[in-house]
Amino acid sequence: MSGRLTIGSVKPWLVSAAPRRYALLLALLLALLLAACVFSASVRADEPDFTPRREAKRVLILHSFGREFRPWSEYARSIKAELERQSPWPLDIQEHTLLTARFNNPGPEAPFIEYLASLYQGTLPDIVISIGAPAARFVQRYRSKLFPGTPTVLTVVEQRLVNRFDLTEDDVVVSVRNDFMAAFKNIVQVMPDTRTVAVVIGASPLEKYWIDEVAHELKPLGDRLAIVWYSDLSFEEILKRAAKLPPHTVLFWGLMSVDAAGIVHEGDIALRSLHAVANAPIFSYQEAFFGGSTVGGPMHATEETTRKTVDAAIRLLGGEKPSSIKYEPIGFAAPKYDWRELQRWGISESNLPAGSEIVFREPTVWESYRWQMLLIAAIILVQAGLISGLLSERHRRQVAEVESRQRLAELAHANRYSAVGELTTSIAHELNQPLGSILTNTETAELMLNAATPDLAEVRHILADIRRDDQRASEVIRRLRSVLRKSPFEIRNLELNGTVLEAIGLAAAVAEGRGIALSYVPAISDLPVKGDPVQLQQVILNLIINAMDAIADAEMKKREVSVTTFRVGNQAEIRISDTGPGIAAGDIANVFNPFFTTKPEGMGMGLAIAKTIVEAHHGTMAAENLTAGGALFTVRLPIVR
Repeated sequence: MSGRLTIGSVKPWLVSAAPRRYALLLALLLALLLAACVFSASVRADEPDFTPRREAKRVLILHSFGREFRPWSEYARSIKAELERQSPWPLDIQEHTLLTARFNNPGPEAPFIEYLASLYQGTLPDIVISIGAPAARFVQRYRSKLFPGTPTVLTVVEQRLVNRFDLTEDDVVVSVRNDFMAAFKNIVQVMPDTRTVAVVIGASPLEKYWIDEVAHELKPLGDRLAIVWYSDLSFEEILKRAAKLPPHTVLFWGLMSVDAAGIVHEGDIALRSLHAVANAPIFSYQEAFFGGSTVGGPMHATEETTRKTVDAAIRLLGGEKPSSIKYEPIGFAAPKYDWRELQRWGISESNLPAGSEIVFREPTVWESYRWQMLLIAAIILVQAGLISGLLSERHRRQVAEVESRQRLAELAHANRYSAVGELTTSIAHELNQPLGSILTNTETAELMLNAATPDLAEVRHILADIRRDDQRASEVIRRLRSVLRKSPFEIRNLELNGTVLEAIGLAAAVAEGRGIALSYVPAISDLPVKGDPVQLQQVILNLIINAMDAIADAEMKKREVSVTTFRVGNQAEIRISDTGPGIAAGDIANVFNPFFTTKPEGMGMGLAIAKTIVEAHHGTMAAENLTAGGALFTVRLPIVR
């Protein structure tokens, strides 16, 4: 019986062995799973990556007048942004400018053609987008040599300027239609008293073409309006006439790429200049000029042209045939007007066409503070209901409010006084030096002119000095404010010897007028530093003027101010010394403190500002007395390696 296994003896063994078997089985399964993962990873690492990668589409944008020449620049900017947003492919957008359309006598196009041919030889763009009529004609004329077989979108082209005979199956035209009759009828409607329209337009071949077209189109208005053309004037003369226009006259802004004097005008700078001096409202048919200079009316909408241009480009890049893409010419959009210009020229909104949009309208007080005003009204009503029982409290509250307003007014006055006083002190001190030079030069010029035979060449030189000092004074004001506000300097590389020499030249006349010998010994080698030359010259002039004041105040017999520059290790050093009485021993530690001065009329800001400028250039400034007498100020600046 002892050698047999019974049910009673087997059961305890099974129970005790089960945990070990389960653990062994679990470990085996984990090992198999780990091996499978390792094998799968190794297989994937060895397999090639067949994930499709989309190559970038090359897009060439050709400008007619320039990347920043409105209105075409606005169309180009909008088209690029929308194309990049919608494109399912990465894009390589390249831009070139034709420019020849901007000159009265354009030069040869051959160099530009050769440049494009060499640039795109063997790697033609996937699509060419021309902006404006001159660029469209250029592409049509030289496509066979430059871009054979490349689909082209000729956009922002007036329909009358589309060369239909040279169109090919590779072309898609997105043209616009200029309705000058609608534009001028709009002027008559919104300003019924108008009798004359002065058209501001340039003298390029394209602009001369439009003069004839507009004149022909507006013949039906000949009895109603007198059209004056400014195409034969320089822009300077146009500005003069625009400032003195007779009553019932308006200006119409056409296109100003080059004036009759041959001067090229960039962007809308010319329009802004015209708007600044004109005594009459300005109208235009281009949305790019709207919003700051023109009144408004029916205009070409950049958004509509952009939408069609991008639609055509995406379809062409996707493989669609150009011949299957057709668009009708784009006319003027619904009229819109600048509320600010309407107010400026007293144009009634009742004169505007039905459906017009008015933009840039300033909200009324009720529109801006409606909820606040409603809340205030509710509070007033509640107070009105309780006022009968709160008369005494109301009286005390009124007294307290009056006192509070008085204290607030006093505090505001003190704050304004402090701020204005500090600013006036700084600017007045820094301007004293260039203004002193101007005064000295003016007095000298007057003396020379009073002579029997004045030296006119010297007078011209003095006037040039006065002009330079005046410009310097303006620059000092702007940059001194930046220093005091801890604004960044206009840092650039400069040669310190030349900068010091220029400052010496500015102070020479003052020194000569005071009978002081001003000498300068520059370093033998160049002293390249990084800094703002105007600020550094201001420091040097400040120290020189202080030195001359010290000599004049002490009435010294030996009246000399010496300026020397050295290179000491990796630092450039400027030393300015004088033969005056020097600095009192108790004052040396305080000379750079704000509002510290030993002059009866001094403000105590000059040296403090000078030290601030030097430290902003990562330099140091120190003062000491010389053994032989006089004071020495030393400025050290790091050398640029």
